[in-house]
Amino acid sequence: MNGKVYLVGAGPGDPELLTLRALRLLQNADAVVYDRLVGKAILDCINPRAITHDVGKIAGCSSLMQDVIHGMLRSLAATHPCVVRLKGGDPFIFGRGGEELLYLNHHNIRAEVVPGITAATGCAASLGIPLTHRGLATSVRFVTGHLRDNHGLQLDWRSLVDPSCTLVFYMAIANSAHIASSLIDHGRPACTPAALVQDATLSRQRWVLTTLEQIPAAIGQFHPPALLIIGDVVRLHPDYTSAGQPSRHARSMSQPCPQA
Repeated sequence: MNGKVYLVGAGPGDPELLTLRALRLLQNADAVVYDRLVGKAILDCINPRAITHDVGKIAGCSSLMQDVIHGMLRSLAATHPCVVRLKGGDPFIFGRGGEELLYLNHHNIRAEVVPGITAATGCAASLGIPLTHRGLATSVRFVTGHLRDNHGLQLDWRSLVDPSCTLVFYMAIANSAHIASSLIDHGRPACTPAALVQDATLSRQRWVLTTLEQIPAAIGQFHPPALLIIGDVVRLHPDYTSAGQPSRHARSMSQPCPQA
């Protein structure tokens, strides 16, 4: 009889942001397959008797690696009652959890998705930036910063220039200059506030406040993975004054233009 595979979201990094269900599954797992974005503090929560497999992938990995992961999950489910596929953030937000769930369903392997706090909400909360705010942002969009197999980033840029919509780009380091120039070319003001965040929710968290036009310069301070937040809600960061300027303590690459 096949075991059951749980596609578990590990959240943005801080182990205290794991869901109770995720923690219980880790503590009782027979096998765990985890990604590179899952930190040691969360890995320490795994049942010490469980077998573990590091299937960490880097940007530009081929689809073959995903096939290997699929086969591993299938093999483990045949021999272990409780298999946890542990992913950073949420399995269904740019985590390829949907592909793995379809594969498991196709092979009649029992599976369950355990959601986690996705990077966008975790990063924004850690900085005190609301992704939506009355009078500033009526919607938010999560957008990929790169496409599969490193294909060019071709997005519907016209749909991304609404000033009342906060944009959160995942995995945006490599294409940051293209993202900034494309948004400006299609009508998003160059002075739109932006924030870059790395290792959010952890003690080593790094961030910088900047503007859309200065993103290419700011990105040099970061390495993948980092999150990019674009929109007027960034003005609500605690280091911005009521006039819309960053305080002298803000780690800012440039001075955003004043509010109208």
